[in-house]
Amino acid sequence: MSALKVLFIVMLISLGMAFFWNSLPIVKETVHLILNPTAGRLLDYNVNLGMIVIAGIISLFITLIQKYTVDNETLRELKKEQKILQEEIKKFKDHPEKLLELQKKQMEFIPKTFNLTMRPLMYTAIPIILFFRWFSDYFGAFSPPIKIFGFFSWFWGYLIFSIIFSMIFRKMFKLP
Repeated sequence: MSALKVLFIVMLISLGMAFFWNSLPIVKETVHLILNPTAGRLLDYNVNLGMIVIAGIISLFITLIQKYTVDNETLRELKKEQKILQEEIKKFKDHPEKLLELQKKQMEFIPKTFNLTMRPLMYTAIPIILFFRWFSDYFGAFSPPIKIFGFFSWFWGYLIFSIIFSMIFRKMFKLP
């Protein structure tokens, strides 16, 4: 089965789980059973530190999945070739026929890169969707809403910390 078909199926399942979160109590209750005593307790102890730790753990999980499910050497080579091609495109921007040929060549990289980079999503999409739904339930239970470091919503706090951790882990594991 092609990577695109598998990705489509995983995304449908993920969206279905997110959409039917309240309609499928078994999924919601199971996720709460697992995350309330772990991530929930960490957030109860200290919401700021808890969010940092949770974002770090999730980012590490995603980075490790990426490291071991992607052919990183092939991806590096593709990126090198794309960079060289991009430089050639800049050189020939005044020559429409050569530019068209180079752009056509550039388009050939899209399916190859897509197949390589989307593979980790097949393993991480469902757990991440479940975590986000749990975060929504956890933080939605508080009135007024809890703010991370006094001004971030849980979503923005998670997003900022996960970007920071992802950059750190990608450098540590030498990912392209």
